[in-house]
Amino acid sequence: MNPLNLHDSYPCPVCRIGNTTPLPLMDAMACDFCSQIFTVDLEKQQIKMPARQPPLLWNWNGKHWQDAQLEGVELGWGYILAAIALVILPPTLIGLVIWIHPPVAHTPLFWLPYVWAGLGFLAHLGIIVWLVIEFYQFPLRLWFRSLPQQLRQR
Repeated sequence: MNPLNLHDSYPCPVCRIGNTTPLPLMDAMACDFCSQIFTVDLEKQQIKMPARQPPLLWNWNGKHWQDAQLEGVELGWGYILAAIALVILPPTLIGLVIWIHPPVAHTPLFWLPYVWAGLGFLAHLGIIVWLVIEFYQFPLRLWFRSLPQQLRQR
């Protein structure tokens, strides 16, 4: 078990590619790849990314960073149920209308209600995926930038 200290380098919890190294004369660390700066709390064995509000926290368990948490925010089952309802309910309502009042085959645009239901599902799913990426700060741009480097290492 390797406790968090200000002398070693650790994998970056944001980009997961670079390493966080201590900044001289500060209780902070910075990633050598994504340039994120973190404040360090050695007592709690955690780092905080103060660049966003509310800040993200990661706990060090001795081997790797545990999942990101928003400071002062707890995500529970209510959020998960709301996300599922947002993705499922609108396309289901559109599908119910299509089932009750089916379009007449071989008329212009008879396919539109089906496409509308599919687009409603994809749009609402996209909203939820975007919110999850925003919440966990998954760095898509950095990941694409590091892809050639990852391929060369293999």
